[in-house]
Amino acid sequence: MASRIDRVLDAARDRLQRMPAAEVPAALARGALLVDIRPQAQRAREGEVPAALVVERNVLEWRCDPTSEARLPQAVGDDVEWVVLCSEGYTSSLAAASLLDLGLHRATDVIGGYHALKAEGVLV
Repeated sequence: MASRIDRVLDAARDRLQRMPAAEVPAALARGALLVDIRPQAQRAREGEVPAALVVERNVLEWRCDPTSEARLPQAVGDDVEWVVLCSEGYTSSLAAASLLDLGLHRATDVIGGYHALKAEGVLV
């Protein structure tokens, strides 16, 4: 029997059009925003992604919500394509689903996270 968090993760992923790592450069070229939600210690240990906006997980919703006073300048509306990145693609699925809950209908995450970007050689 699956754990509760496994069921929550599956439900989150069922709502997303998850992005393979190899597709990230094309997404960025069309204007998507890659958001690295890994904590600073993890980014220091694993490596940075130069093209990514760094928004740690605990403030993601406030920074991406175009109606929030704490929003990023890039959070200009519900049509922004947010591509969330974590280390392995678990936390990012939950985070992207949370952005969907805010009405950010183009939010998704990277399958396999940072590790998949690195393995594909697409650390943009």
